[in-house]
Amino acid sequence: MFNFLKSIFQNRTLLWSLTKNDFKQRYLGNLLGVVWAFIQPTVTILIFWFVFQVGFKSQPVDNVPFILWLIAGMIPWFFFAEGLLSGTNSIVANNFLVKKVVFRVSLLPIVPLLSALVIHVFFIIFMFGMFMYYGYTPSLYWLQILYYLFATTVLLLGLSWLTSSIVVFFKDIGQIVAMIIQFGFWLTPIFWSMKMVPDKYQWIIELNPMVYIVNGYRESMIYQQWFWNDLNMTIYFWVVTGVIFVLGGLTFKKLRPHFADVL
Repeated sequence: MFNFLKSIFQNRTLLWSLTKNDFKQRYLGNLLGVVWAFIQPTVTILIFWFVFQVGFKSQPVDNVPFILWLIAGMIPWFFFAEGLLSGTNSIVANNFLVKKVVFRVSLLPIVPLLSALVIHVFFIIFMFGMFMYYGYTPSLYWLQILYYLFATTVLLLGLSWLTSSIVVFFKDIGQIVAMIIQFGFWLTPIFWSMKMVPDKYQWIIELNPMVYIVNGYRESMIYQQWFWNDLNMTIYFWVVTGVIFVLGGLTFKKLRPHFADVL
């Protein structure tokens, strides 16, 4: 881990260059360019808001305007979905670095994570602005978003190591990951409340580590709860994330010597 962090620092300039190149390649040829990275999630939020609040007349959740409750759950999910999809394809998309350049390949999944992080920071600021517009005063609890941001990043890095190393040999993994993300969106309490689920079945939903993140954003922004108040969920999340992180790292290390031959 120390060597990995050291290599991030040593290659920080290259990582930033690759991140900017990732932005350019993703939106190359579009009239609005990288602006689409911010337009698409915003339009998605507005569509869900229109359908559920204007169309279905959704009521405030716990006396909180539905749009605020919704964006506090959707914004972290956008970061997770974008980071995992891009991270899964990070090795294949940068195969020239794998085959021809002396480079620590385990850093490649960080590049799309950084791209997704830039967009996510924009939407965090957007979320803060929305809450203040509706009369919410900034508090210390809002700073807790940094903790949940770090937690999501560690989870994403472990998953990206795992999926990006396997997809080199098994191309269908990319499609499988996309399907799991779509399925997971509806199983995560993003636009529905956990209170709708009977108590005896809630533990099944909570097996999904993103439930901890989504609830954490809402607890920080709306309910003003510290993450250590729910110690059981915090321990569970970090145990699961730790296992995924180690498993992803070991899988990547095991398969890394064969990347160049397959690519």
